[in-house]
Amino acid sequence: MGTPIGNLEDITLRAIRILKEVDLIAAEDTRRTGKLLQHLQIKTPQISYHEHNQEYRTNELITRLCQGIEIALVTDAGMPSISDPGLQVVQAAIAHQIPVIPIPGGTAVISALAASGMSTDRFIFEGFLPAKESDRQERLELLRSETKTVVLYEAPHRILRTLKDLATVVGMEREIVLARELTKVHEEFWRGHMGEAIAMYTNERQPKGEYTVVLQGAVETSLITDKTELKRELQQLLNQGITRSQASRQLAKLTNLSRREIYQLDLDN
Repeated sequence: MGTPIGNLEDITLRAIRILKEVDLIAAEDTRRTGKLLQHLQIKTPQISYHEHNQEYRTNELITRLCQGIEIALVTDAGMPSISDPGLQVVQAAIAHQIPVIPIPGGTAVISALAASGMSTDRFIFEGFLPAKESDRQERLELLRSETKTVVLYEAPHRILRTLKDLATVVGMEREIVLARELTKVHEEFWRGHMGEAIAMYTNERQPKGEYTVVLQGAVETSLITDKTELKRELQQLLNQGITRSQASRQLAKLTNLSRREIYQLDLDN
């Protein structure tokens, strides 16, 4: 069930009715959901369901559902399983042939994208970038030549690092929108180039609030069909310190060859 991402007025009439009618509410943070329920004057009991207890709690919820108990799954804000807990219990319910009924609500990714001014015809949602450096770099390399609009989430204490990491692969001139504190009192949309965003948070202001980053897609390029040119592009990427696997995956988007075929190219001939 979707819950407000900030402004409590964004709760739907259907969501209010369901929260009243179900037997139990599985909440990411019962204290935070409790404030919403208090605001709505709803007294339905809660049980915690979050990333640290979902392994064993999923089985408990499935058992209760099999007994005929109706349960609403909510997170602190937005839709469950969208960069939030929820996927595991949804998959388990499907496996047990228990109906899963989505109750729509706001999500930061769609709200930010819709108001960003970036192309909405085709986009990808990356959630939070990996924390592990090797995984992070591999994900960033995939975004280098991504032509669709890219949307991702970031916390205030990591936003500058993420902007700098993005700049290393897409350049300082790529257009970007930083949506901050969506639907809340201090909601803000900042629009500009990557370099300007980095300078702003380096010299002028401290990051505050949760961020949704909307990144302009790369300009589409024609396919590389000449193997000599492909080898040259591969060698240039390797010279930049990119692994052969990462370079092959990136170039596969620019040619009709597979990643494996590019990986196996003999650069000496």
